[in-house]
Amino acid sequence: MPAYIKICLFVSLAAACLGVACSANGVSASGPDIHEATKDWIFPAAGTISDTFNTRYGTHKGLDIAGRYRAKVFSAQEGTVIRSYLSASYGHVVFVRHPSGYETVYAHLAGRAVRAGQHVEKGKVVGYMGSTGHSTGIHLHFEVHRGSWTPDKKNAIDPFLIFGTGAPGQTVSANAHDPYGVFDASAIPQPVAYTVKKGDTLWNIALHFHTSVGRLKSWNKLRSDRIMAGQVLKIKNE
Repeated sequence: MPAYIKICLFVSLAAACLGVACSANGVSASGPDIHEATKDWIFPAAGTISDTFNTRYGTHKGLDIAGRYRAKVFSAQEGTVIRSYLSASYGHVVFVRHPSGYETVYAHLAGRAVRAGQHVEKGKVVGYMGSTGHSTGIHLHFEVHRGSWTPDKKNAIDPFLIFGTGAPGQTVSANAHDPYGVFDASAIPQPVAYTVKKGDTLWNIALHFHTSVGRLKSWNKLRSDRIMAGQVLKIKNE
């Protein structure tokens, strides 16, 4: 067989394999581009951008939004909840598969508001912002995958491709495609005032707010671990 025919056959076979792989991941190679497929998506949470895509030596495959404890987290687009569970790493997490073939992940939630198999509309509350799993502060970890989520996150894309580029420290609003416009000032993380109850300890208060005893003492200028019922402690969103 002539060499040029072999080359043509190889190229055709490779193209066919690529098409099968893309279809298996739920996104057609000939389908709409990212901007067309996501032009009506909404930003999932209000607060402040605290980390961006591909930081931490390329291992951070999502966008972090810091906000108020138990602030509402919304589905970016209509879809079907394919997972809703408590993960060791993601904490309380919800996965939503969208008709366009994309999947979104909402992680470190304080609690989940939907169950696996449930259909959700765009803007449906899927959970509440928290700091569960491998997390060091109250925030939403939001991922977008062009195709199915995989453990190596090979299909993850930068959410800024959908919503426009922001920066750490920038205030964002929810329920709009452009999160950088008008925003609700109440969504900016504010310290929480907690009144100590009888039987409380710094340890169980720190556990409840997913922080550390050291931080509680620093925020409240405490010299010892002793606290009294009725005492008001400041809990910061860091």
